[in-house]
Amino acid sequence: MAATALHSDQPTRSITMAGIFLTGVLGGAVLGAMTNAVNGWVSPYYFVIVMRWHEIHDIWRASVAQGIFEGLLFGAGFSLIFTAGTGIITRASSSYGFAVRHLVEILAATFGCWLFGGIAALGLATLSPQFYQATFMGVPDEFSAMLAFAWVGGSIWGVELGGLISVVLGLVNLRANWLKQDSANP
Repeated sequence: MAATALHSDQPTRSITMAGIFLTGVLGGAVLGAMTNAVNGWVSPYYFVIVMRWHEIHDIWRASVAQGIFEGLLFGAGFSLIFTAGTGIITRASSSYGFAVRHLVEILAATFGCWLFGGIAALGLATLSPQFYQATFMGVPDEFSAMLAFAWVGGSIWGVELGGLISVVLGLVNLRANWLKQDSANP
């Protein structure tokens, strides 16, 4: 019952909620651009095979654009979840700074998941190249090219799945901090 009365004296900040949503979408686009800038450099071949970019001459630039596009899409979805959760938890009275601190933590955790996914795929491909090549389509035969391909595929899965997990855990953390803030300011 006490959780429903939290911060009831604080005003509703609808414009702040809209700003949080837009910041989350922009954060997704920036994260997508950064991660695909690395991925496009590591394995342009991955994008040629998986995206069927046989006719594209500047794979790196196209991969950055793809990262921005997908970052906007995933960012919009994850930001909608985050903003709705923040609105529910704080009764739409969160300050922009409070919410954005948590959003930055979520983006950092998502970046960490990108790294983890890439490293996990590298480990899998190194442990059993035959399994990796039989499981995923288009994997090159040459070992170093296969590892580059594995990094890109694994890091993309890491950032996508990790983003969802990070949003959920980030909202749990946001709620705990909101409750802690409330108990510190009776």
